Amino acid sequence: METAISAEGLRKRYADHEVLKGIDLTVSTGEVLGLLGPNGAGKTTIVRILATLLPFDGGKVTVAGHDLARDQREIRRRIGLTGQYAAVDAVLTGRENLRLIGVLLGLGKRKAHARADELLEQFALTDAADRPARSYSGGMRRRLDLAASLVATPSVLFLDEPTTGLDVTSRQLLWRMVREQVDSGVTVLLTTQYLEEADQLADRIVVLDKGRLIAEGTPEELKRKVGGERLEVSVATEAELPAVARAVGAATAGAPSVDEKARRVSIPLVGGMDTIAAVTTELKAAAVEPVDFAIRRSSMDDVFLALTGQTAASGQAGPTEQNPQRPAPHGEEAA
Repeated sequence: METAISAEGLRKRYADHEVLKGIDLTVSTGEVLGLLGPNGAGKTTIVRILATLLPFDGGKVTVAGHDLARDQREIRRRIGLTGQYAAVDAVLTGRENLRLIGVLLGLGKRKAHARADELLEQFALTDAADRPARSYSGGMRRRLDLAASLVATPSVLFLDEPTTGLDVTSRQLLWRMVREQVDSGVTVLLTTQYLEEADQLADRIVVLDKGRLIAEGTPEELKRKVGGERLEVSVATEAELPAVARAVGAATAGAPSVDEKARRVSIPLVGGMDTIAAVTTELKAAAVEPVDFAIRRSSMDDVFLALTGQTAASGQAGPTEQNPQRPAPHGEEAA
C-alpha cells in the first residue's frame, strides 16, 4: 500500500519549550488516521507542519509523495485543510466563496464555477448557495468550509477538530461527507476532541501526550489494551455497595472497583458466562437486588483516560503549542 504521509523524528520547539519530541508517523493512501491527545499534546502543531503552514526543526517528512523541506508548493497543490474554525467569508455567498477559491487556485473561471456547483450539490447547500454565509447555521458553515477544502480535489485532507461545537445531527452529516471522500480515495488525518468521532471515522488512531507518541493501533486494538469487557453491577443505595463488592470479589477472586458516586461495582470480565453466573449466585446469596447488571466494552474514553490520565472533555490545558507563555490566538489549538 502506498504511503500518503510519512514523518520520521519530527521535532518542533518554541524557545525552551519542545512541542514535538521526535514523532514517527505513517498514513497509508486512502486511510483515516485519528490523532488524539490532551491539550498541548502537539496535535495542531503536527497538522500545521504537514499542511506547510509551520516550519519544523528536525526530522524527515513527506506528504503526497513530496519532501516537505523542498517541495512545499507541490504539496499545497495536493492537500486540503479544514481548521478548528470555519474560514469562509461571511459577506460572500456560499457559491461566491467556492468560486473565489477555485479562481485563486488557478482553475479558471469556467472550471471554478462548475466545481462550486458540484460541491454545493454534494454538500446539500444548493438551496442556500446564493445567501451570504453569515446567514448559515453552524453546521452549514462547517459543510461549506469542508467543501472549500475540496475545491482543488486534494489527495490528502487535514481535518483539525472539524465538528467542534456542532449538534449531533450536523456532526453525523459531516461524518457521512468525510466517509464519502475516503471512499473516493482521499487520505484523511483527523484531530478531534470527540472520541466517538475517532471511533466512527478512524481506521487507525495514534495518541500523543507531551509531544510524544504513546500509543498506536486500530480503535479495537486500543480498547483491548485497556481491559476489554467489564462487568458492572449498580445498586439503589450506597449502603449496598460493600455487600456487592464482597459478592463480586468472591465470584471472581479479584478486587473490584467501587464507584460510590455512581453506586456501581465493576470488574474486568475474564471468565465469560461462567463469571456472570457466579456473580449472580453470590448476589442472590447476599440478598442484593441490583438496579442494573451489565457488560460494558471499553470505549475510546476509557482508552484516553488510561493512556493520558485525563478525560477528553476535561483535559487540563497546559501551555499552548504555539507559544507556551500565552493563550492560543483564535484559530490555533486550544485542545
